[in-house]
Amino acid sequence: MIIFPLIYLSSFFFTVKEFLKGNKETIFLFLIFGLSIYTTSISVIVKLGLNSYVGFFQSFKEIIIISLLGWCLYTYKEIIKLERVDYLILLFFLYTTTYALLPIGEQSLINRLFAFKSVSFFAIIYFAGRFLNLNNLFLNKYFFYVLLLAICAAIVVVYEFLTDQHLQTKTGYAEFNYYLFNFEPTGRYGLSWTFETTTGFKRFASFFSNPLEHAAATLISIAVLISFYTDNDYKIKLDSFGIIALVATLTSILLAVSRSSFASYFIIIYAYGWISNKKYIPKTTHLLIIIAAVYLLYSTFKNLDENSNLLELIIGTLNFSDASSMLHVIEWVQGITAIYQNPLGLGLGSSGSLAGSLGENIGGENQFIIIGVQAGIIALIIYIAIYITIIKTAKYWYYRLDGKEKKLCLALLLIKIGFIVPLLTSEIETSTYITYMIWFLTGIFINIVAKRKTELYG
Repeated sequence: MIIFPLIYLSSFFFTVKEFLKGNKETIFLFLIFGLSIYTTSISVIVKLGLNSYVGFFQSFKEIIIISLLGWCLYTYKEIIKLERVDYLILLFFLYTTTYALLPIGEQSLINRLFAFKSVSFFAIIYFAGRFLNLNNLFLNKYFFYVLLLAICAAIVVVYEFLTDQHLQTKTGYAEFNYYLFNFEPTGRYGLSWTFETTTGFKRFASFFSNPLEHAAATLISIAVLISFYTDNDYKIKLDSFGIIALVATLTSILLAVSRSSFASYFIIIYAYGWISNKKYIPKTTHLLIIIAAVYLLYSTFKNLDENSNLLELIIGTLNFSDASSMLHVIEWVQGITAIYQNPLGLGLGSSGSLAGSLGENIGGENQFIIIGVQAGIIALIIYIAIYITIIKTAKYWYYRLDGKEKKLCLALLLIKIGFIVPLLTSEIETSTYITYMIWFLTGIFINIVAKRKTELYG
């Protein structure tokens, strides 16, 4: 298992070396190959008894992003013209900064700062991409690497499935969780409940932090796959590598058994049909939904498959009767109630992963609610405005860009649409690979938009 921290270290130091040569875009290598195995790498370090080095390894991702942002700003030669998204993200960052620095809520300053990082560090990642020089950015190469990562993840998850054993039982995931978050091992497999469904299915995480991040990473992969193989005339044609990558994403999304990401996987494909005016995709999707619904109703009323865990999982999801779905509802109700009673928020650290590790969590299971509980309805409105503005901007510019810029625009648009459901069912911003990839790509895209506006309007 030592291979994971070695890859993590190698990707970091290679990126640093390239930085010093002026090749700042190679940060993608660290984001793709380093951060996808971030938790697994740290887990192995804990398992090896090297706990004193954990903080050092953890800091690599912040060091590299902050260094990139500082260098980009230092070498930026143009007049900075901020876009609407820039203003909204700056406003969110500054607003939540006050919650971190002022004695708001019951958490200590240190805990507030940790919670602030979970809620707002995406702004730093965004601006690191926002001011990156795009002249030498070989986007297709890094999109190819994302698809290569998806294939590697599928190979690992198939191995897990065939051996019926989670990779995390060998990497020290349980020890990592206890050491960093004070979480005792739970579930049938000595990991956490995230690695199984209430009906007995195993959820596999491949080399990602957990099955939910694995599934969410697959959403990025399918969006990148579609954009990579879509040309300027909105035609898509997969080669052999593309077909392998597609099969890999299907394998991962099935074996991760994340209901929200599974739905989002097909939402992305559905959205692509509408965006690219491929009417056969929405029509086919409608037909498949009707067939699935008819089968589900038939099986339910005829008492077929009574012992089917899959059918039980589907029905439990739809009527919120299974334990996982009920937990979502309970957390949502608690969170919405807290926001209603405290519209300015309860303070950073009152909801989310940090609060959970302290046993003081209020609300949760929803990125929007977690933000609202901590920083109030104003911060929530700003965050939602950021999300909507990015989608609207990407939708507008998709038909006005070409080449690699068009591919990035489509990928980001599909990602943002696809992540709406996971945002409603999890604290997605705490997933390292997901957060860094999405917000870095978002920054690069808005940079493209700003340059195009300058070219068009001066």
